[in-house]
Amino acid sequence: MPDLERLLKLHNKNMIAFDLVLGSGAIFAPDATLKALGHRTPSPDARELLRKNGPVWLTFAAAHAVAAVRDEPRDWWALAWLRGTEIATDALWAQSPAISRPGAKAGLRLAGVANLAMAAGFAWLSKRR
Repeated sequence: MPDLERLLKLHNKNMIAFDLVLGSGAIFAPDATLKALGHRTPSPDARELLRKNGPVWLTFAAAHAVAAVRDEPRDWWALAWLRGTEIATDALWAQSPAISRPGAKAGLRLAGVANLAMAAGFAWLSKRR
């Protein structure tokens, strides 16, 4: 297996864990999750908006797991599209004045770069056969 393919598949497995933690944290511990992301003490509506996204992130974890297990081109292509939908979302969130921890805004903007790289990498995996 080429190094790039191995690296992408390893990163995919890491994203399973990341999205499981993020989704579960959003649902069951939204205040702590928001704090870890650099958000100040949330208002009730901010807390519930984050909780609303928990199932979305758990769906992302499931998509990463399906691609890891089946390793089918169609699964990698679907994952590329899924990650593509997230390219700008964190950069938009970084505009919130509630994101106050030093470095958090930059981290959210870099998440968009990471999602772009994942989208391109997973698209490449879908075409490799």
